[in-house]
Amino acid sequence: MSDVVIKGIGLIVSGDLGAPIVDGDTIVVRNGMIAAVGAESDCDVDGIDTVINAGGATVIPGLHDNHVHPVIGDFTPRQRTFDFIDSCMHGGVSTMLSAGEPHVPGRPTDPAGVKALAILAHKSFANLRPSGVKVHAGAVLLEEGLVESDFDDLAAAGCRLVGEIGISGLKDPVEAARMTRWAQARDMKVMVHTGGASIPGSGVIDADFVGEVDPDVAGHVNGGPTSLPLGDVVRILDETGAHIELVHNGNIVTLGQIARLAQERNELHRVVIGTDCPAGSGVQPLGVLRVMSYVAAFGGVDPADAVALATGNTAKLHGLNRGVVRVGAEADLAVVDAPMGSQAADALGALAIGDTLAVAALVIDGAIRFTKSRNTPPPSRTLTFAG
Repeated sequence: MSDVVIKGIGLIVSGDLGAPIVDGDTIVVRNGMIAAVGAESDCDVDGIDTVINAGGATVIPGLHDNHVHPVIGDFTPRQRTFDFIDSCMHGGVSTMLSAGEPHVPGRPTDPAGVKALAILAHKSFANLRPSGVKVHAGAVLLEEGLVESDFDDLAAAGCRLVGEIGISGLKDPVEAARMTRWAQARDMKVMVHTGGASIPGSGVIDADFVGEVDPDVAGHVNGGPTSLPLGDVVRILDETGAHIELVHNGNIVTLGQIARLAQERNELHRVVIGTDCPAGSGVQPLGVLRVMSYVAAFGGVDPADAVALATGNTAKLHGLNRGVVRVGAEADLAVVDAPMGSQAADALGALAIGDTLAVAALVIDGAIRFTKSRNTPPPSRTLTFAG
C-alpha cells in the first residue's frame, strides 16, 4: 500500500447513487486508504511525494466486474489467453467477482470436488493479485448431493460466492432454492444464470426459476448470450429481492431497455455491471467501460449514475469497503477522460454519447498501477506524475 495525492481533478464521481458528485479537486491517499477529499487548499498532503496532477480529468472509483470466470492465475483455458486479468486492469478494473470457475479442464462435478475447487480458487486468488486486481474467486458451482454442512465448510474456508446456478449440474429449482437458503444463511452471495444456454451443460432459465430460487443476483438478464424477455425482468424485480446484472457478453438492445426500465422504476440501486468473460465472445478488457457507456447512451441513465452501477452498487452488494470515493474507503481510483478525438468535452459527456472512456491512470490501494493504458484510447487531457 502507498501514499499518493491526486490533484487538479476536474470532477470527482463518487460511485454512490445517493450523492454521485463529490465537491473538490484533490484526493489524498495514506496507507492505501482515502484520507481526504476536497479542495487542495483544505487537504493535508504533508509527507507525500507521489503526486498525480489530473490536468482537469475526472476521477472515479476503480471499476468492479461482477461477472468473470477465472480459473487459477492470470490464464483462461476458455480462450487460451494469458494475462487477461492484467488486460482488464488496463481497462480500469480493480475488482473482479467470480460467477464460478466452470472452465477448469476436467472440472469435478461431485460434492467433494466442487467444494475442493471453490476452496482452491478462493485461497489461490487470496494469495495472488494479478497486476494488483482484487479477484474474489471460489464461487462454488452447485451439484446434486451437496448438504448443508458442505456450506459450513465453504464458509469456514472463506468462500463467499455461489456460482451462477444453471451452468452446472443442479437444474431443479426447488433443490437450488434449498441450497441458496443454506448459502445465504452463511453470508454467501448467490447468482442465477438467466436467459438462454451458454456453455454445454447449461440451460434456459426464466423468471419462474429465478422467482423460485430468489437469489442475490439474476445474472446477465440482457443475455449471456441470449436475453430474457423484458416482461421476465419486470417479474424478477417485482417478485424477488435480487439485483439484476447487465453484461457486455449479451444483447445491447435489451441492455438499453432494461437500464431504462430500472431508472423508470427508481431501482437503479438494484443494477450491477459485469462482462461475463472469458466467454465464447472472448475476453473484453474494456467491457465494463463499454457497458457503462451503453447504459448512459442507450438507457438514458445519467452518466454519473452509470458509473455507480459499475462501482459502488457492486461493492455494496458484496459488502466491500471500496467502489466509492469517500474518506476511509480503500483507495482504488481511476483517472478517466474523454478519449482523444471525442466529440465530448469530458468523461461524463463521453459516456452520454456512447464513447469508451480513456483510462489515464489506475490506483489500487494507493499504488499507481499504470500511467498509460495499453488498451484504451489516450485521454484528451495531459496528466503529469511526480515522485
